[in-house]
Amino acid sequence: MIIPLKVKVTIFLILMIVISSCSNKTEKSALGKNIEKQGESGLWLSYSKEATVFKLWSQEADKVKLNLYREGKGGKAFKQFDLDKGPGGMAWIKKLEGDWNGTYYTYQIKYDGEWLDETPGIYAKAVGVNGKRAMVLDMELTNPENWERDKGPELKHPNEAIIYELHIRDMTIHPESGSSNPGSYLGLVESGTTGPGGVTTGIDHLKELGINYVHLLPTFDHYAINESRLDSAQFNWGYDPQNYNVPEGSFSSDPFRAEVRIKEFKQMVKTFHDHGIGVILDVVYNHTGRTENSNFNLENPEYYYRFREDGTYSDAAACGNETASEKIMMRKFILESVKYWAEEYHLDGFRFDLMGIHDIETMNEVAQTLKEVNPNIFVYGEGWTAGDSPLLEEKRALKKHIKQMPEITAFSDDIRDGLKGSVFEDESTGFVSGAKGTEESVKFGIVGAIEHSEVDYNKVNYSDAPWANDPWQAISYVSCHDNHTLFDKLRVSRPDADEHALIAMDKLANAVVMTSQGVAFIHAGSEMLRTKDEEHNSYNLPDSINQIDWNWKLKNKKVVDYYKNLIALRKAHPAFRMTTGDEVRKHLSFERSEPGLIAYELKDYANGDSWKNILVIYNANVESVDYTLNDNWVLAVKGDAFTLENGEKVSGSIKIPPVSMLIAYQD
Repeated sequence: MIIPLKVKVTIFLILMIVISSCSNKTEKSALGKNIEKQGESGLWLSYSKEATVFKLWSQEADKVKLNLYREGKGGKAFKQFDLDKGPGGMAWIKKLEGDWNGTYYTYQIKYDGEWLDETPGIYAKAVGVNGKRAMVLDMELTNPENWERDKGPELKHPNEAIIYELHIRDMTIHPESGSSNPGSYLGLVESGTTGPGGVTTGIDHLKELGINYVHLLPTFDHYAINESRLDSAQFNWGYDPQNYNVPEGSFSSDPFRAEVRIKEFKQMVKTFHDHGIGVILDVVYNHTGRTENSNFNLENPEYYYRFREDGTYSDAAACGNETASEKIMMRKFILESVKYWAEEYHLDGFRFDLMGIHDIETMNEVAQTLKEVNPNIFVYGEGWTAGDSPLLEEKRALKKHIKQMPEITAFSDDIRDGLKGSVFEDESTGFVSGAKGTEESVKFGIVGAIEHSEVDYNKVNYSDAPWANDPWQAISYVSCHDNHTLFDKLRVSRPDADEHALIAMDKLANAVVMTSQGVAFIHAGSEMLRTKDEEHNSYNLPDSINQIDWNWKLKNKKVVDYYKNLIALRKAHPAFRMTTGDEVRKHLSFERSEPGLIAYELKDYANGDSWKNILVIYNANVESVDYTLNDNWVLAVKGDAFTLENGEKVSGSIKIPPVSMLIAYQD
């Protein structure tokens, strides 16, 4: 049913009366649930060819002005209007008759007797260069051909995903990437590109590797890159949010035209979907890139943030501020924002940066909201903060509270550092690099952070108790964009090891990840021994440090093939991705655990696997180990050799090569 614009406006004004009846200091959850579901009748700009309605929520404003521009940058406003104060005095609204598609605009509030800087408003859907001005846009005109039939992968449980975390610029900016659109949305999904020695690059490399989800580092509009100077090389991870509901312009072919970045982002998503790959967006609702003059503060000063007792901005994000998800209008913004991305851009998942800054109730509502849009969408995040917060610890969406968030997944730093050593100490080593006493941390990761009677939680590095209900609530990983790459970490922590030894450690680390029960996650380039010249924080370093050098793929072909085989193994055998904690407890049992060696069995056709029993052995010792078998088995993996069908039959004793994984099975 199409709701007439006048009715939408009426609903909006009634909504604002409801909001104004509740004191900001005593916001009630019932009110929150009411307004969080208003959708287009809420604070988004409402466009039709007949009229456009501009809306702003600001309880502090004395006046609100609307400025209209012909361009996204430069020139003076060709029209200005005062917004009308809505009932209750907290909402402001202006309806302009006629078709305003393509018109740029800003809001400006008068606060405490002074006019603040112009802002596109926090609900902006389209912006001009550098995100200073929003634009009225008929979003239907930005849809690729057959967009209405576009659909991402179906996902019954998150641990069916094999996630590849990448930065859009990194993947194609190297001069030998073969891309005709390097560093861009369209370049990432360009087919037929090749690099040195004819190796496949870009999306063809991802298909060849076998991953089924890409995790895009922040791709909403951020402050760091000057979009008007794309002729100069600029790099940033993008964790400095500016406009949350608009794609970043520096990855588009023309950031000066507001519609272009939207069209190209959608085309990127559709192309990934056409190739069976889902798209996950890294979202950063926990802080804003600027503080005093952020879009939040230019619209409603100080409302959206948390403060210390002395009145200063709290800073659990270690970026200057932190947002207050427990406040009704901040929660409303987060929920409507993720819903908008899911509906408008067909996204398949969201990764929450520093999720522990948000409150548990908000994160549960995020998951519920997204599941209503698409039951295949999944949500995961960092279950920690970067500093202390005024939000009570028991209310924080921390890793240890995941059991209270039954639809949310969290990164397991337990298995990450158990495998390779602490990310905060260069010299720290882990299971694959020779550390002793890390076996229980790795076992904790293998079972997916759940309760399991054969894990000694007193010996787990960070968690003294299980924190997941089901194994898919834990992300199994050994490296990501943060800290050293896996190969650099191994090299830094083991300066005595030669390249052959380091490569063996690298392969074993992600072999454990790919055969663990959590969600498998790999950092882009790990499969080709990616290095950042041992830089541990490359967020603003040049392309020479951050880019994927496709010569690595040619040089390290055997390693790439090993990763391809790991992924194929995981996809072919559901025993490595059981869906419930009870299943894991029933079918997974550890056979041996000693310094440098972990062995376990997956029994009785676990999760409907075609193999009845599976024996998995990780040998991190620098010498081979003789392992006594309890029955007759068929070899599937030994060293670099993968034989998933008709393998060699073995019995008695078998020799496990040094620093490697062995898998055998029984039909």
